[in-house]
Amino acid sequence: MISLSVLFWIFVLMFALIGAMRGWAKELLVTSGVLVALFLLAVMETFIPFFKDSIPVQTSYWVRTSVVIALAFFGYQTPNIPRIMESGKFIRERFQDILLGLFLGGINGYMIFGSLWFYLIDADYPFTWISAPANLSENVMSLIKILPPQYLQPPVVYVAVAVAFVFILVVFI
Repeated sequence: MISLSVLFWIFVLMFALIGAMRGWAKELLVTSGVLVALFLLAVMETFIPFFKDSIPVQTSYWVRTSVVIALAFFGYQTPNIPRIMESGKFIRERFQDILLGLFLGGINGYMIFGSLWFYLIDADYPFTWISAPANLSENVMSLIKILPPQYLQPPVVYVAVAVAFVFILVVFI
């Protein structure tokens, strides 16, 4: 059996390698997509009482997971608009583009898998094939404390979405 913290770091490394291959501009779109997912969930949980109060925990887990996975999936779909593709924003020419893609890919892995892990903890591990660790080490506890939904709550998530929007405007327009 593999620990979720080890699986977390495996996914962060895998997403970092994917980011290095795709380039920083495409990874910026994924980061923005995940931030929008966390923003949507924060808005739904804050301003829609039905979502917070009436939905069972397992259904809430699936809604949260579906939103994060769907927006991450669409973030990974590269734009195919010829004008955007020919602008040169998506070309990886230099070593620093690969390094920045590696960094942003790692952040994306942290945000995607970290969010899914947080929602799994919040739902109290609803699956029989995934169980909560018997004894949490200090390292795992410190890792759980910094999972994205833990600190990307309103108003921080509002600022993060605004900053991501500014980055997208600057980079792509």
